[in-house]
Amino acid sequence: MRDPYLEFYSRREIQERILEVAEDREVAPRYNQGFGRRPDVIQFPADILEMAKKGATSFHISEERWHNPLQLKPGMQKRDLDENRKGWDLVLDIDTKFWDYAKWTAFYLVEALKFHDVKNIAVKFSGNKGFHIAVPFESFPDEVNGRKTKYLFPEGLRVMAAYLQNMITDMLRNKILETEDIDSLVAKTDLQKTDLVKDGKLDPFVIVDIDTILISNRHLFRAPYSLHEKSGLVSVPINNNDVLTFEKEHASPKNVKGDLSFLDMSLSDDNDAKTLIIQAFDWWGKKNAKRGPDVKTVERTFELPKDAIPKTNFPNCIEKILEGGMEDGKKRAIFILINFLRHMGWKWPEIESTIKEWNKKNPNPLGESYVIGQLSWHRRQKESILPPNCSNKAYYQDLRIKCGGNTCTKFKNPVRLAQWKHKIAEDQAKKKSKKVKKKVTKKKKVSNNQ
Repeated sequence: MRDPYLEFYSRREIQERILEVAEDREVAPRYNQGFGRRPDVIQFPADILEMAKKGATSFHISEERWHNPLQLKPGMQKRDLDENRKGWDLVLDIDTKFWDYAKWTAFYLVEALKFHDVKNIAVKFSGNKGFHIAVPFESFPDEVNGRKTKYLFPEGLRVMAAYLQNMITDMLRNKILETEDIDSLVAKTDLQKTDLVKDGKLDPFVIVDIDTILISNRHLFRAPYSLHEKSGLVSVPINNNDVLTFEKEHASPKNVKGDLSFLDMSLSDDNDAKTLIIQAFDWWGKKNAKRGPDVKTVERTFELPKDAIPKTNFPNCIEKILEGGMEDGKKRAIFILINFLRHMGWKWPEIESTIKEWNKKNPNPLGESYVIGQLSWHRRQKESILPPNCSNKAYYQDLRIKCGGNTCTKFKNPVRLAQWKHKIAEDQAKKKSKKVKKKVTKKKKVSNNQ
């Protein structure tokens, strides 16, 4: 009887697809007794066939890309790892026992990436229970908040994974509850209600797992077109628009053609994932009170004012954005404006009309669907978050809207500056009102004495 693994890996198109994604990556073939020696690499199609002849059943590759993977060794210092690392890909690993939930999670993650205007979104079936969703390193900017992106591993991946998970939570929860209630989920999952419900709501990520914690240096994931030992299915790439229609039988070795690439770097537009990573780090900083060495936090949120703060008290950077005429950075600008106006106590109809009017003032305005999508998403968020701090180079300095003088050294956030200006204006108005009242009182006294 012919070895099914050897038969599959003997196919030239399968060898070529595994080879093209293995470039600059650490490769670990799995044999019956476990993984082969690490580090290892694949340089030629014949390497895959030779490993299969020796009993390799699957191939696993690193999320990181290296100048020289063969120089890797256990216990390496972070400095040495950073020096060898060329970059890393965002890889989201969805795992759940429930196939429909896996598909809906993958679908919403793809939609969330599209929402941030990410163009190059790679999707593949994991080979067993879930999906891998990935964005290549070429889609990200060279720097984020003054730090080289290639050094932001694994924290950059964790931050984006957590951000995207938070973004899709409500949608996934509602989708699950369309067909299941809490009692049926308890029976279905063998979990307690207290496990499933957090703060009075179903937590869908008790049932569905997106790997955000176990991501570490030299972390591996199953290579595209690699077989899965338990299921016998192929970890096959699929079109990112076909997630909901994909079925496991499509991954049977006999049905796999090897016609799709995975993490094709050539499909990335320059910095098309820039908005994603910048907004993810901004969200992370504001959501985490605990300051760590790798992720800088931003100052706390402020209580929203009861009365709306008028434009006359806006800082210069916000005034510059509202003037329009922006050639670049419009997506970052809309993120600033929405969160700033929320903290000014503006009502949503005012915010929406202001944003739409601002968009018309720019050459090549953002698409209407993108603007509406941004407004809708922010409106759904129960907690308001601050716009980026004044020191955030990626937003203000790069957009050429940074306030002049030493303003930004006195106030960490444009919201704080606007609140200060508003308070000064209110105090002056009160003093003026008191002076007027005093004058009126004096006139009355003089008139009465006469």
